[in-house]
Amino acid sequence: MKQHYGKTSDGQDVDEYTLTNARGMEVKVISYGGIITSIRVPDRNGNLANVVLGFDNLADYETKSPYFGCITGRYANRIAKGKFTLNGTEYQLPINDGLNALHGGLKGFDKVVWSAEEIENGVIFSRISSDGEEGYPGNLDVKVTYTLSDDNELKIDYQAETDAPTIVNLTNHSYFNLRGEGSGSIDNHILMIDADSYTPTDETLIPTGELAPVEGTPFDFRLPKDIGFGVRSSHEQIVRAQGYDHNFVLNNSDNAEVQLAARVFEPVSGRVMEVLTTEPGIQFYTSNFIDGTLVGTGGRVYRMGDALALETQHIPDSPNQPDFPSTVLNPSETYQTTTIYKFDVR
Repeated sequence: MKQHYGKTSDGQDVDEYTLTNARGMEVKVISYGGIITSIRVPDRNGNLANVVLGFDNLADYETKSPYFGCITGRYANRIAKGKFTLNGTEYQLPINDGLNALHGGLKGFDKVVWSAEEIENGVIFSRISSDGEEGYPGNLDVKVTYTLSDDNELKIDYQAETDAPTIVNLTNHSYFNLRGEGSGSIDNHILMIDADSYTPTDETLIPTGELAPVEGTPFDFRLPKDIGFGVRSSHEQIVRAQGYDHNFVLNNSDNAEVQLAARVFEPVSGRVMEVLTTEPGIQFYTSNFIDGTLVGTGGRVYRMGDALALETQHIPDSPNQPDFPSTVLNPSETYQTTTIYKFDVR
């Protein structure tokens, strides 16, 4: 179902698309930024709640959003000093995160209106990112498809083609609280991440290049455990990031098939979310930079630690890290990745 959502500050129309399934799950997305504004799923008693953070109006998404629910690109996550070299040419991107480039630049994919096409149980967002947009080379033809199944699976398919060599790393930046948005801390959420290693960062949150073992550290989520204990760890990496803001190198990351990457369980509601992906990495982020100034969809204030993000991706700063999987896309190739967020109860 499609309805008008609002107009941007420069007068562009934005539409909202509502996806529903036979089990009562509902997902709302808007054409501005491809933003997921709401995911309503039942708890163990059948009561529905919205489990993603967001706003109830377009103006706040335009001016205040810490990437709530959006498509991030052309390059998700950080690139050191906003620089990379491709085929002998150095490119300079806008600096928008301390010393670094973050999530595509000053006006990334999260801050534009996408063309939209309704399909059965879903919507396809598309746009052309022109050569030189935010400093990136090549005209990039991008499609992001959201579909909702009767198995309570929200599937996101990313596809891109280019007319010149470029770099691409797309993800969705939804913030989850399985008890419901605005319900407080996610400390009690129990998390599993299928990763034997993670990428430590320097003081600017750029990976050092090391693939460090998770064993014996707060980053070991191979067996499910509470998030809160690790957030309060004195581990140097946790202190530096004020919580978790780290990429995990997924096991079976060289497999092109969709694989289980992470599982989250919230014991009060009984809600479970599984994250499945074709990507080699996942960024676990505990909303460390939400500072209590944002009022969310339900009228409640959001604070640090009120949500978690599990952003499927290639490893941050890959264009400057030759040992990391490549994010280069050439004209003869098609960028194709898939991520599924699957909801259940126990």
